[in-house]
Amino acid sequence: MSKKKQMPHAGTPAVTALDRAGVRHTLHPYEHDPSSTLGYGLEAAAAIGADPACVLKTLMASVDGHLVVAVVPVTGSLDLKALAHAVGAKKATMADPADAERATGYVVGGISPLGQRHPHSTVIDESTREHETVYVSGGRRGLDIGLSPTDLAHLTNAVVAPIARSDTSS
Repeated sequence: MSKKKQMPHAGTPAVTALDRAGVRHTLHPYEHDPSSTLGYGLEAAAAIGADPACVLKTLMASVDGHLVVAVVPVTGSLDLKALAHAVGAKKATMADPADAERATGYVVGGISPLGQRHPHSTVIDESTREHETVYVSGGRRGLDIGLSPTDLAHLTNAVVAPIARSDTSS
């Protein structure tokens, strides 16, 4: 009896969550380059040939002492004040990366808003509504998942709000 060769994406909690929910999605594996200076999200956009405005990064913030997931385009940054406002809180700070990894079950650079170890309040930037398909981490570095922003919001029980800032300065 031969062992079945495992695909690089097989078994990530994010992919499993989408399969269980029956949500239409596409998988976009790529070879992660640890020496890339682009940052994880821009590296993913370049590797999969997607418009960076459609590629999203998943960030964890501590909002009034509770971890909250923030999903914003890789072309911008998270507005912490807007995130706090979106969830009716007073203050938000970026979560410690080790806390984010423990809470989600994923490593930094591969944190997906889908299939996290523990459910968290999630806020997705409103700009995602402008796209038919968005791309999020598939639960590991080197794998992105394409899906509709509506499905992403539904599966994560997200609030959709203006939480991103454009990074137009150089």
